[in-house]
Amino acid sequence: MWRSLSWLRRWEGLLLAILVIVIAQNSVRTPAYLSIDNQINLFVLSIEKIIVALAMTFIIINAEIDLSVASVMGFAACTAGFLFSQGVPMAGAVAAGLAAGLLSGVFNAFWIAYMGLPSLVVTLAGLIGYRGLAYLLLEDRSIGDFPEWFDRLGQRALVGPFPLSLVVFSVLLLAAVIILQYSGFGRYVYVIGNNRDVARYAGVKVRRVKLLLFIVSGTVAALAGVLYMARLGAVRGDLAFGFELDIITMVLLGGVSIFGGSGTVWGVLLSILIILNLRNGMSLANMSGHMQTGVIGVLLILSVLVPNLAASFQRYWARRQAAQSAQVPT
Repeated sequence: MWRSLSWLRRWEGLLLAILVIVIAQNSVRTPAYLSIDNQINLFVLSIEKIIVALAMTFIIINAEIDLSVASVMGFAACTAGFLFSQGVPMAGAVAAGLAAGLLSGVFNAFWIAYMGLPSLVVTLAGLIGYRGLAYLLLEDRSIGDFPEWFDRLGQRALVGPFPLSLVVFSVLLLAAVIILQYSGFGRYVYVIGNNRDVARYAGVKVRRVKLLLFIVSGTVAALAGVLYMARLGAVRGDLAFGFELDIITMVLLGGVSIFGGSGTVWGVLLSILIILNLRNGMSLANMSGHMQTGVIGVLLILSVLVPNLAASFQRYWARRQAAQSAQVPT
């Protein structure tokens, strides 16, 4: 019995306990908190972030980082909005926006996978550069008045009470679990994250894996940007500004190591649920947006600090036990 419940001692078990506490606290404050409509609303208000968090999970497990995802979201949406304002049909404008995200991923991947530059540096430059392109396209304008069918995709239910964005997230979540946890490509992502040189010597095509990961990251970010544009019914150059903080926090709090090689999609999903419910609870407590951002920042620090402290303690305890075992009684 205890062996079957051993997962509760892992990080996911702690996250589950925290999630239960947060939900219970919010439910006490608001009796209708657990209603279907409210829970769907929780997801919808941050759905674009959690879609991108799925792609970011692969990136960080692979011992890389993509700081440009929020800027790619804005760049893709602004590309679509600009083209629509120039008379391009909305479907073609959306396709161009998705292509812009894909090309952004290709650009990042080239410098990281083939030129050997650190992903932190490349995507930090992308964070600035793609946002600059978004402002260049729209300047200070806000573009709206999109076709009714496009606004409906972002603002109305598609399947039962679920909007398109939530359906997209569900499909991507299932795909992420299957690919990362049960496929050969997922094993390559972990192996490279643990040790890139060992993976290369073992015959893993490291460059190809990283290329695919960053292309997917850019494309998923563009998709999220277009969905966000549809939900808002308008687009500006600052769309999705600052979203990278929440996205990275969701992944790291979910137990994915910042150094790569470990973590699960299930942990990230629990982390997403905690952050969504925590933000909602802070809103119910009338906490300001700046205070909420500060709390998320603290969570980001703790999500990196606590696992590393725990690992250090485990190593210390193992060395101590080994030293005691090696002592010969006199």
